[in-house]
Amino acid sequence: MKLRTFGKRFARKLFTSLILLACFSEGALPAGRVTGSVRNQSRGEPAAADEVILIRLDRAIEAEARAKTDAQGTFALRVRYPDKPYLVRVIHQGVSYDQQASMGQALSIEVFDAARRVRGVSGSIEILRFVTNGSLLHVSDLVEVKNESTPPRTKAGARTFEVFLPANGRLDSVLAAGPGETGLVISAAPVRGEPGHYTLNLNFPLRPGATKFAFNYDVPYDGHAAFQTRHAYPLRQLAIMIPLTMKFSSRQPTFQLLSTGNAGYQVQTAYQLSAGEGPSFEVSGTGTLPALGEQAKFQAPSQSPTLPNPIVSAAGRSALPLLAIVDSRPKQTQTPAQSLVLDGVTSILLAACALRVWQLRRGRKFSAARGITPGALPSGTLQGGEDVKKSATTS
Repeated sequence: MKLRTFGKRFARKLFTSLILLACFSEGALPAGRVTGSVRNQSRGEPAAADEVILIRLDRAIEAEARAKTDAQGTFALRVRYPDKPYLVRVIHQGVSYDQQASMGQALSIEVFDAARRVRGVSGSIEILRFVTNGSLLHVSDLVEVKNESTPPRTKAGARTFEVFLPANGRLDSVLAAGPGETGLVISAAPVRGEPGHYTLNLNFPLRPGATKFAFNYDVPYDGHAAFQTRHAYPLRQLAIMIPLTMKFSSRQPTFQLLSTGNAGYQVQTAYQLSAGEGPSFEVSGTGTLPALGEQAKFQAPSQSPTLPNPIVSAAGRSALPLLAIVDSRPKQTQTPAQSLVLDGVTSILLAACALRVWQLRRGRKFSAARGITPGALPSGTLQGGEDVKKSATTS
């Protein structure tokens, strides 16, 4: 009888111990932390009371923890899964600022005050690339907008960027990449009563630095097409890239032929264009531009242009559309202005390649090894809709 009673007590104690062990193990998961500080670069002071979100990049993108910055701009977030990749998002005045993170890491994140009107925002370069495809003319329009405001501020709100294409054009895709980001596929809506004029459905903020936009569209083509350029911001450089088998013409003396040193295409350029309606031009003939891998390797005068976290594998390059790389090696016939345009053309085309690679991969599983970038995430602020799951717990 005593032996049976002892056996029952032992079983109960063992069962209780196992339960406690399981609870302890579960509770021990969130042992690590991600800490950091947030600084308002517009004011030169710590950013207090900003919301901070820890986002786990797994099969499902999920907000795991939330916190607020203290008076010194510091924060701490508990990490439940040390082996998973994370991203820390700080929301300041409705704009998100993202940085990759891992357990135990101390971050330093810069934020900026936001305003609808910001001085010092202009277009640095725009590249229109033309190829023919049967009865269609395909156009890739790549624009780099620089925010050089002083003190630095983020331009936020509606219509931070607008898309202009011919009235009979059919918009195919729009991509955007903020400073230090790879890219985000976004959509655009037509402006009522203005054919060819689109605004972004996503109020994409223009943070200090360079923001790149790429939009692709098709227009009906019978061997000749006319274009009227239009710009939302003053533009320093405009480049028109067409195959050598096509012809470029303009009644305005704005454009000049740029010596590229490449036999596969020609580039016409214009400089210092005002916001609003710009120069018009026409293209005729047929042709395609060389594939990326068929061009001579780019070699910059000093170093290759810095890309926003480019992750371009050999397989990714083969999947790219026909995007030519400009040979920007210095030539005696080039003026400093020409060299500047060539460097800009090369940089933005390579950035567009990175955008396209991300677009091709966007349906795949997020992986830390593949270099997940902030711009590839949905956002709960002006950068994107409230797509992040609100299952965060307060740290």
